[in-house]
Amino acid sequence: MGGRVAPPLHSNGIRLIMHPALTLLFAPAGQTGGGGIAVFVLQIGAFVAIFYFLLIRPQRKQQAEHRQLLASLQKGDHVVTSGGIIGEVIHLKENEVTIKSGESRLVVMRSNVANILKRPAAAEAKQA
Repeated sequence: MGGRVAPPLHSNGIRLIMHPALTLLFAPAGQTGGGGIAVFVLQIGAFVAIFYFLLIRPQRKQQAEHRQLLASLQKGDHVVTSGGIIGEVIHLKENEVTIKSGESRLVVMRSNVANILKRPAAAEAKQA
């Protein structure tokens, strides 16, 4: 076909400079020059850090908030259980909560209370 060649791309003077340790992460396995174990340890450490900050830490925070919610449970609170039952707390024991839902009274484990929907006005004034 034609003998025409595209003109060369012009450089704008920006160079990408990578830290030597970072370039080891992206080098093919056979071309590292002896730093294989160090790169492996660095990669495992990066995975552990990612799992900790994206999965473990937020879950622990959520568990602490749920423990605090269960500790602040009071008579008269309108709650929803993990099974979806909505009712009013009428009696509290250490590990059990009696809930009135409609005409029924249900005894559920305290840990199965998922959320407090609303509190009586007197209870809100005490906590503030």
